[in-house]
Amino acid sequence: MSEIDHRIAGLSPAKRELLRQIAARQRGSNQIQARPRPERIPLTFGQRRLWWLDQFTPGMTAYNSPAALWLEGTLDRDALHAAVQALADRHEALRTVYRKHDGEPFQRILDQVQAPWRELRADGATPQARREAALKIARGEIRGTFDLSADAMLRAALIEVEPRLHLLVLTFHHIAIDGWSISKLLDEMYTVYNARLAGEAPQLDALPLQIADIALWQQETLGETGLQPQLDYWRERLTGAATTLDLPADRPRPAVQSFRGALYRVEIPAALNERIEAFARESQSTLSMVFMAAYQALLARYTGQDDITVAMGIAGRNRIELESVVGFFVNTLALRTTFEGDPSFAQLLERVRESVLAAMENGDAPLDKVLESLRLPRSSSHTPLAQVMFFFQNYPAIESQLTGLRVESMPLTELQPGNAQGDLSLFVTQDAKREMVFEYSTDLFDAARIERLAEHLLTLLEHAVAAPDTRVAELRLMNAAEQAELAHWNDTVRELPAQRTLSTLIQAQVERAPEAIALSFGAREISYRELDRRANALAHELRAAGVVAGSLVGLYVERTPEMLIGLLGILKAGGAYVPLDPTYPVDRLAYMLETSASRVLVTQRELAATPPAEVEKVVLADADAALGDNADHPPADGASEDDLAYVIFTSGSTGKPKGVEIRNRSAVNLLRSVAREPGLAQGQKLCAISTLSFDIALFELVLPLTVGASIVLVDRDTARDGMSLRRLVDNAHLDVMQATPATWRMLLEVGWRGNDTIKIISTGEALPRELADRLLRCCGELWNLYGPTETTVYSALCRVHAGEGPILVGKPVDNTQIHIVDRNMQMLPVGVPGELLIGGDGLAAGYSGRPDLTEEKFIPDPFSAVPGARLYRTGDLALWRRDGTIEVIGRIDHQIKLRGFRIELGEIESVLAQYDGVTQAVVHCREDTPGDKRLVAYVTAEGAAPALTALRDHLRAALPDYMVPSAFVVLDQFPLTPNGKVDRRALPAPETATGAQDGEADVLAPRTPEEEMLVELWQQLLNLRSVDVRANFFDLGGHSLLATRLLSRIDQAYGVELPLRTLFAAPTLEQLAVCVADARAQFQPDDLEALLASLENLSDEEASAQLNAASQPGASS
Repeated sequence: MSEIDHRIAGLSPAKRELLRQIAARQRGSNQIQARPRPERIPLTFGQRRLWWLDQFTPGMTAYNSPAALWLEGTLDRDALHAAVQALADRHEALRTVYRKHDGEPFQRILDQVQAPWRELRADGATPQARREAALKIARGEIRGTFDLSADAMLRAALIEVEPRLHLLVLTFHHIAIDGWSISKLLDEMYTVYNARLAGEAPQLDALPLQIADIALWQQETLGETGLQPQLDYWRERLTGAATTLDLPADRPRPAVQSFRGALYRVEIPAALNERIEAFARESQSTLSMVFMAAYQALLARYTGQDDITVAMGIAGRNRIELESVVGFFVNTLALRTTFEGDPSFAQLLERVRESVLAAMENGDAPLDKVLESLRLPRSSSHTPLAQVMFFFQNYPAIESQLTGLRVESMPLTELQPGNAQGDLSLFVTQDAKREMVFEYSTDLFDAARIERLAEHLLTLLEHAVAAPDTRVAELRLMNAAEQAELAHWNDTVRELPAQRTLSTLIQAQVERAPEAIALSFGAREISYRELDRRANALAHELRAAGVVAGSLVGLYVERTPEMLIGLLGILKAGGAYVPLDPTYPVDRLAYMLETSASRVLVTQRELAATPPAEVEKVVLADADAALGDNADHPPADGASEDDLAYVIFTSGSTGKPKGVEIRNRSAVNLLRSVAREPGLAQGQKLCAISTLSFDIALFELVLPLTVGASIVLVDRDTARDGMSLRRLVDNAHLDVMQATPATWRMLLEVGWRGNDTIKIISTGEALPRELADRLLRCCGELWNLYGPTETTVYSALCRVHAGEGPILVGKPVDNTQIHIVDRNMQMLPVGVPGELLIGGDGLAAGYSGRPDLTEEKFIPDPFSAVPGARLYRTGDLALWRRDGTIEVIGRIDHQIKLRGFRIELGEIESVLAQYDGVTQAVVHCREDTPGDKRLVAYVTAEGAAPALTALRDHLRAALPDYMVPSAFVVLDQFPLTPNGKVDRRALPAPETATGAQDGEADVLAPRTPEEEMLVELWQQLLNLRSVDVRANFFDLGGHSLLATRLLSRIDQAYGVELPLRTLFAAPTLEQLAVCVADARAQFQPDDLEALLASLENLSDEEASAQLNAASQPGASS
């Protein structure tokens, strides 16, 4: 409601009447007058929108508008029935039906209609049980459907709970009434009831206008070009606006909006309400503006978007003569607010105020016409610019009472109609209740999420009105309890062991069990003692070569025992190893050596002749060399906990790898944590298959040596060959094995079945649910471990169980803090996605030789009291779940915007992976032709390649159209990086993969009779000279009204009645032609022949008589 609406509502009846008369005199000829009724009365703008929605989803109940009253006392049922019937007799809107002619809707006002009336009894053993039974009956009553072409728009049910307690349930269809109307109708019902009891005629004012008069007035004054100036305003105002609001949800958006929903009510504390009212007065704004500003601020914080559009409902009664008219006048205005310039709340409120006032001046333009003028892509999953709505309610108070009865209105939150007109709607009620009611889609949101959102809005409001100059980005969302909960989840403090370097940690284990087997490689087994002595000998050589604490040493070895000897020798010498995989390109290895400033290279005899670059000294590691006395002890003065343990080079955005420097203390912290959970114990066997250049090798090569476990080292050829690896894993009797999802898939594809004792760890990239479910059948435990190289291998972990939903990354490891923040570095509450930041003991020292990049990615920790504390920016998009676990939902750089829609590629991949036979799916946004961005899906499959049309249909059944890729590519296998992750940059363009060429420039002509007919109809309706059968109806300018006309003409041409939803499911001409052909095929030739024969035998008079009979009340049309 506008400011004017509020002020009118606050006037006394006498003042309102005086205002009406003065305004009427001033307007003179502009006053709306009753009009002659044509045969087909048009619909008002609002009625047209609801009629179209009913056509699109026949039988929907989202626009049922209930009112329920507890009546306590002596009730005259007949008088109440008569009072309800009087409403239908008096107001044409309640006895109007809606028909269509050539696809165009019109009103037909019935002279008389009996409003359905039912009397029911609630059963139950106790009064409370009977009240609950009455409520259950009421919920069933309000969920009944309306046939807009035949039914009265009001029905009533009277439920007896006790002899002196009844529940009256009135159900209207919104096309006939709005909230203002309900207040007026209840007031009139009370008046008629009281008059009946008194044996008098009810004293009701005459009705100079009915809703049909308003519809005719709208057609005369705002039809044709009357709305054009307003439409021009909206087109300018909304061009470039984000058409979707990416609210965090608990489930993906369904392909077709179901309108299933629920309500959640929260009371506005009296003290806060008083402060809001005072603030509104001080800022010369209305209460509705303050609530709208706060609502949009919350949505901006939740979505991370700085351009927020909310559909604001207005009463639409900006003329005095409309006050007495019962009907649907509500319009929704797309209120766009930008957050550019980092505004304060006071500045935001001023923007909202200006926007609301300008919107009200252009408030006659219905939303559907605005959308048509913008030519926005339409979807059956949501309404553009109107997913989120706002309604400020301050209806006139009901002035009458029912004689002999105490009346109590039942809140809608108790009735729970079970509907939602959009994703999320906020209703702010400013009467004695002072409440906010949230109506939300249960397809998208759980109740707990909406409860939190409501509390966040109240918290934000409290902060905003107390300190309006605070930046919107810094307004509090979480209360003290929520902040304490996040702090508790990050309370991961655990004391480090006395040995805080890798070499001393391993040395302690050597001393505990020197004869235990440390390493097996093929047939050879090496004990802890032998491994220790060979590493000691190498460490002395390295000291002689100039290696001291903190020196970086290149480790250029194959996957043989020399790899582990070299690694340990470097650590014992006090140095940090720099893994150099011999399979990498020489130029890359040379760059890594140069960047790390490694002067010494450890290699083995087979590689010594071909070092990747010149170094000062090459030292050989040899698993068979004779050992001297120096092998009995390591060099003195080894590394400290703050010295580097290793430097791992990872891919860089510039094309050059970047070296991540990890300190000993960080590595020890990680190993102590994962030794406990997921767990590795003395005597267990772990398989090492990861390349040394992948940081997860620390888990495989060093962790076992710190706990007394045994490493089964796998050579490169075996690690790459599925059958060979399967045989090794089966024969080695492993206790623990770690691998990337790609490797686990490789094992499963060669028939590996595992056993019920092995512990499986998946890491390196996201673990799909489908793969997890397969792996769970092959192991005793399955774990998902997460972490970037920059935070020492792993930062969070989670044990995976069977079930549904995504695989989580779980909870932080020891001495690690995880924060999820928005782009303004504000902590986000549970359920709201943001960037995942990691702090604690695991953070790397930085990037070798890249202080600029170190400063960019490792930032000061504003949440820590520890001096010098830092956070690493992962670039991962994640959220906290209610149980304190973390869900990573993708990469910030994998979240794309395409044609105005924000899309999370991981969501599409997840749905694709659910298709039977698909083993892996990757979705990529490509721009192979400049300016032509498109989604391309890549899949691998088990057995025969899936049909691309089947994959497309599978996605369309679960996702909105804009998330369905335009091309699909089936691959034999995905290209992988050396670390075993999918290499997105190496994915082939669709043309390369399929051999297909770009689409022909010529128009593809119709090929079937149905296509020929549709081409002709599209040309007529869309005013086109030619139509390609692959064209999309809505892309060519089609909209909802043209859609109904198209389907009407299809009906005329073929006798085929297709629901409106068909065109949204099959929007291209060739798809629609198939639907027409299928519908025609349902007519059996014999049935069609008999039907035609019966029609041909009728005279024109007989046919007319049957048509007239079909159009009478109660008949369906």
